[in-house]
Amino acid sequence: MNDAAEWRPAVNPWIIALTVTLATFMEVLDTSIANVALPHIAGSLSAGQDESTWVLTSYLVSNAIVLPLSGWLSSIVGRKHFYMGCVALFTISSFLCGFAPNLPMLIVFRVLQGAGGGGLQPSEQAILADTFAPAKRGMAFAVYGIAVVMAPAIGPTLGGWITDNFTWRWIFFINIPVGILSLLLTSRLIQDPPYFKRRKLSETRIDYTGLGFVALGLGTLQVILDKGQREDWFESDFIVTLTVISVASLIFVIFWEWRHKDPIIDLHLFRERSFAAANFLMFMLGFALLGSTLLLPLFMQTLLGYTAERSGLALMPGGFAIMLSMPVVGLLLSRHSPRYLMMFGLSMLSFSLFHMTTFDLSVDFRTVMMARVFQAIGLAFLFVPINTAAYSSLPRDKNNAASGLMNLARNIGGSVGISFVTTGLARRAQVHQGQLVEKLSAANPQFQSALRGMASTFSGGGAGPGTGGTSALQHAYAMIQANVIRQSTMLAYIDNFWVLGVVIGCLIPCVFLIRKTKAAGMVVH
Repeated sequence: MNDAAEWRPAVNPWIIALTVTLATFMEVLDTSIANVALPHIAGSLSAGQDESTWVLTSYLVSNAIVLPLSGWLSSIVGRKHFYMGCVALFTISSFLCGFAPNLPMLIVFRVLQGAGGGGLQPSEQAILADTFAPAKRGMAFAVYGIAVVMAPAIGPTLGGWITDNFTWRWIFFINIPVGILSLLLTSRLIQDPPYFKRRKLSETRIDYTGLGFVALGLGTLQVILDKGQREDWFESDFIVTLTVISVASLIFVIFWEWRHKDPIIDLHLFRERSFAAANFLMFMLGFALLGSTLLLPLFMQTLLGYTAERSGLALMPGGFAIMLSMPVVGLLLSRHSPRYLMMFGLSMLSFSLFHMTTFDLSVDFRTVMMARVFQAIGLAFLFVPINTAAYSSLPRDKNNAASGLMNLARNIGGSVGISFVTTGLARRAQVHQGQLVEKLSAANPQFQSALRGMASTFSGGGAGPGTGGTSALQHAYAMIQANVIRQSTMLAYIDNFWVLGVVIGCLIPCVFLIRKTKAAGMVVH
C-alpha cells in the first residue's frame, strides 16, 4: 500500500504533463473554432443557417453526456486505454468531419467527435493528479490550464483565419497530426498507477437506467442552452418540452445514482465540502470565461468595426498574460493556501468586468486589450487553485470520477454563460432602444434641431432635396435610427459586463467553503 502511495511514473512528470496538454488544447479549441465557419459550412453544404447550428449543438450534447461517465468507463477498460480510445475517436471523427459530403453526415461525425473529446479532459486531469505529488500539482495544473483557458480565446480567430484563407474543412483536418502525435506519445509514456483497479466487464453490473437518464437529462439540457435564445425560450413549445424532460431526468438521476450500489456517476463525492464548493466555483469560472469570451470579440467586430484578425490581436495579450501568470500561480500554490489565490482571482476578474462597463463606441484598442489582460490574470488565479483544492481532500482512487464532474461543471457553466449573455444582449438592447426612441419625438427641440442639421448636411452633400427635401430627410432619419441601434446595443453590452462583474464579486465569500489547506495541498482538519 505504501509503494502505491509513493508511486511515480517512469518518465519525467513534466513530459507527461505536456503530452496530455497537447490533446487538451486540441479538444477545447474545437468547441469554439467552428463557430465562425458556420456561414461557410451552411453555404457549402446547401443548408440553412439554423440547420447549420446543429454542427455546434451536436458536439456539445455528446461531449456533455460523456464527461460525467468518463470515470466509470475508465474503471472498466483502464484509464490509459480509455484515454487513447478517446484520442483515436476524436482524430478519426475529425478526419470524417473534414470529408463530410452533407450536413446530416457532418452532424453524425460531430457527435462522435464530441464523444471522443468528452473523455479527454477528465482523463488528463486524473493523470496529472496521480502523476504529481500534492505539492507540485499546482504547477502541473498551471500547464494544463494554459491550454484550457487560451483555446476558447484563440479558437474563433484561428477558425476565421483558416476559413478565409483555405476552407472550413481545414478546421477539422488540423486535428489529425496533433491526434496522431498524442497517440504515439501516450502509448510510450503514460501508464496506469498500481492503485488504479480495473474492473472486469463480466463482473460489472452496468447501470443501464442511470446511463440512459444521464444521457437524456444532459443531452436535452445542452440543447436547451444552445437553442433557447434562438427559439425565444419558454415561448417555444419545443424548449418547454425539453425543459420538462431535462429537469425530470436529472432529478431522477440524482436519486437513482445516490442509492445505486454501483453508480456510473459517483455523486457521493459532493459530501466533501471542498469538492462541492470547487465544482460550484468551476461552474462559475466557465460561466465568466465563455460568456465574456463571446462578448468581447462580438463587441469589437459589430460595434467597433474590427476585423476578426484585429479583434484577435486585441485578445492575444490576454493569452500571453495567462501563459505568464499560470506558472506564477503554480509556484504560489506551493507556498500559500488556494483560498487566498482564489480571492485575488475573483477580485481581479470582477474588477476587469467592471472596467469593461466604462467602454463606449469610441473606446481605443489599448483599453480593450488591457481589460482583457486584467481578466486573463484573474482567470489564471482561479483555474489552478480551484482544481488543486478539489483534489486535495479526495482519495487518489477517486481522481477519475472527480475529474469528470469538474469538467462537466465547467462545460455546463460555459453553456449557461453563453446563453445568459446572448439572451441579455438581445433583451437589453430592445429595452434601451425603446427608451432612446421615446426621446426622439417632434416635441423634443434638440431632436428637431439635430434632424434639420443632418438633413441640411445631406442636401449640401449631394443627397438632393428630392420632392420638398424628402430624400435628405430620409437620410437623416436613417442615420439617427442607425445611431440609436448602435447606442442601445452598446448599453446592452455594458449591462452584461456589469451583471457579470456583480455575480463574480458575490462569489468571494464562497471561497471560505473550501477547507483550509497547507501550501502543499494537504487538508488541515
